[in-house]
Amino acid sequence: MARSNFLFTSESVSEGHPDKVCDRISDAVVDLYLAGDPFARVACETLTTTNKIVLAGEVRGPASITKDQIEETARKAVKAIGYEQDGFHWKTADCEVLLHAQSADIAQGVDAAGNKDEGAGDQGIMFGYACTETDVLMPSPIFYSHRILKRMADERHSGKRPEFEPDAKSQVTMKYENGKPVGVTSVVVSTQHKEGVKQDDLRE
Repeated sequence: MARSNFLFTSESVSEGHPDKVCDRISDAVVDLYLAGDPFARVACETLTTTNKIVLAGEVRGPASITKDQIEETARKAVKAIGYEQDGFHWKTADCEVLLHAQSADIAQGVDAAGNKDEGAGDQGIMFGYACTETDVLMPSPIFYSHRILKRMADERHSGKRPEFEPDAKSQVTMKYENGKPVGVTSVVVSTQHKEGVKQDDLRE
């Protein structure tokens, strides 16, 4: 039988977190190809490290899309996030585009033909659930974790909080009684920030 009284913790990461930066760049490359051909195939993996962006993978799409266009797309994604630091800057980061044409074997696996399973053989299974704890049908802990980072990003982009940098995390733990959230037991927020910012100012 499921417990009705428990603590539940969810963590959220900001748009400047390295994992999300990579996802956003890859998504932007997919969008670039789909804009040129709605039937394009794109498997783009992105890696970022100190002032470096590496894109690798296989694509099948318009030959008119050049490496320069792909690099520009990656830089625009990083600029939109707000990275203009010495260690990672949208304009000066070294960008390597190592995408190449999709292999015939993969193409055969992902193309629809007759009554066969489609896919490259590396699919995973994801799961999630909706609930009535919030008006967006998400569990309360992840909802509030997301909201914290959304507000921080809004205030960073607007200039209200120029001391914030893009990379941040939030974690919210909620107490449940009879299966329903009744309070918050802890909130953890960590963020990149400009030099010289005091701990008390960050807490505020």
